[in-house]
Amino acid sequence: MTRLSVNINKIATLRNARGGNMPDVLKAAKDIESFGAEGITVHPRPDERHIRYADARALKPLLHTEFNIEGNPIPSFIDLVEEIRPAQVTLVPDAADAITSNAGWDTVRHRTFLTETCARFKAAGIRTSIFIDPKPEMAEAAAACGCDRVELYTEGYARLYPEGREAAIAPYLATAEAARNCGLGLNAGHDLNLENLEYFIRTIPWTDEVSIGHALICDALYLGLEQTIHEYLKRIKIF
Repeated sequence: MTRLSVNINKIATLRNARGGNMPDVLKAAKDIESFGAEGITVHPRPDERHIRYADARALKPLLHTEFNIEGNPIPSFIDLVEEIRPAQVTLVPDAADAITSNAGWDTVRHRTFLTETCARFKAAGIRTSIFIDPKPEMAEAAAACGCDRVELYTEGYARLYPEGREAAIAPYLATAEAARNCGLGLNAGHDLNLENLEYFIRTIPWTDEVSIGHALICDALYLGLEQTIHEYLKRIKIF
């Protein structure tokens, strides 16, 4: 059954816009868990413009669900993850100045680096996922790197969904099947929302986890955080 992990970066963005501690990121994470989410995701970047490294450290002892830390495995990030030891680390190849993640890893070109990084995290007992574009060969090469899961970068699916959902999901289905054939677990994230999420899960029901932040927090402005979590869970828990 697919789990919902809520990315709380946008809550931290709002806090940082004014300074102080409003909204309280730690309280929000605990509330999100209490509302039914099955995981918390954070993506600390070097400039700490939203989630800070200190937030990640403070969250670990407070959470009761799965903690997923995602980011580019630069030395400071690797040190942070090894210190905290979350349930999962997701490797994302975003540049330091990226507004948001905008591509998956080329797991063929970066095989040596990813293999070494996966081995390091797995030695610490951390499940390791690699963020990839919807290309079957990227899933196959990710498996050769020694990761446990891949996370499909779903921006393209979300962008093309209004024009034709069957065509939009086709490369994701092919990549998900390739990942499954390689024995990998499957995550998905980026621009999934209340409109397109259910079809994705119905088509790829072996998805282990979806990580959703921006759209969910936007919906919460209108529906409230608790009701929004429930609405997303309805789109996921369909089997």
